[in-house]
Amino acid sequence: MERVVQFTGPRQVEVAEHESAPLPPGHLRVRTRYSGVSAGTELTAYRGTNPYLTRTWDAGARLFREGHAGIAYPVVGWGYSEVGEVTEVSPELAGTPGLPAAGDLVWGIWGHRSEGVVPAERMAGHTLPAGLDALAGTFARVGAIAYNAVLAADLHLGEDVTVFGQGVIGLLTTRLAALSGARVTAVDALDGRLATARAHGALRTLDAREDAVAEEVRAATEGRGADVAIEISGAYPALHEALRSVAVGGRVVASGFYQGDAVGLRLGDEFHHNRVHLVCSQIGGVPPQLTGRWSVERLQRTFLALVAEGRVDTASLVSHVVPAAAAADAYTLLDERPADALQVVLEF
Repeated sequence: MERVVQFTGPRQVEVAEHESAPLPPGHLRVRTRYSGVSAGTELTAYRGTNPYLTRTWDAGARLFREGHAGIAYPVVGWGYSEVGEVTEVSPELAGTPGLPAAGDLVWGIWGHRSEGVVPAERMAGHTLPAGLDALAGTFARVGAIAYNAVLAADLHLGEDVTVFGQGVIGLLTTRLAALSGARVTAVDALDGRLATARAHGALRTLDAREDAVAEEVRAATEGRGADVAIEISGAYPALHEALRSVAVGGRVVASGFYQGDAVGLRLGDEFHHNRVHLVCSQIGGVPPQLTGRWSVERLQRTFLALVAEGRVDTASLVSHVVPAAAAADAYTLLDERPADALQVVLEF
């Protein structure tokens, strides 16, 4: 039997059981060990705020269409950060160079389920690097999101960058920006996360509740403002403060998943007068100017290589490993007590 975590309605979680499907040609079967929970995108489906619940994405027109939902409850197997062991390989694929073999530990996307039946081409090159703990593999996708934001920031050695939001992806962004040679100021509203940001490379931290962030950033940069700000919390007031914090002609990378109307965002203020460049970073693709050299696949593999080399620490970011049977408790924790958690992982 296969176990699958699903949302049956807003803030309603259950673990359903289904018969395991036969393995079709061209596929691998993977027994899940760990599946990371996204505190951003996943919670939009859990809370009922995801735009796909009320609109449909028209991929051809690149527009959302009103009137039809793109997804509906139950939302089944929503995750995108899985690690598991290959237990079955379609016979015609046995021995194919570059593909995982039975017994290999692999990372990828097959959702919060006890086993995944995955097209083999999607798993090429997805064997976990030697010596890397299996839990680290659950960071491949979130690490790529952070990496993508840093590439979109176009950072240069010695530049000042302010990172708004120090959840898991924000902390990884702080670390990668520091590795890129930037001087990082980390902003968050939670003291514990600011302390963790310092451990991950932030030179300065600011409390979004108490500090005049834009003014403090300008004071620390001889009045210029940051060269770049990366907003990764998905909060409109944070995006507005990021726009206030950068220099004339500076860049703001909006990498959060923003929900609802833009309350707190005023584009007639500093954004307009300082001619700020506002760009979106989204894991559906890399920055357009880098498409000849980078891909989402390269982001994921390079990030895991940095973890394997000891240049990025993911182990300290795992705050809770929760049995899959108690998945509802994991979502309640992230929804109601975010200060008590960083990366929550389901164990199957």
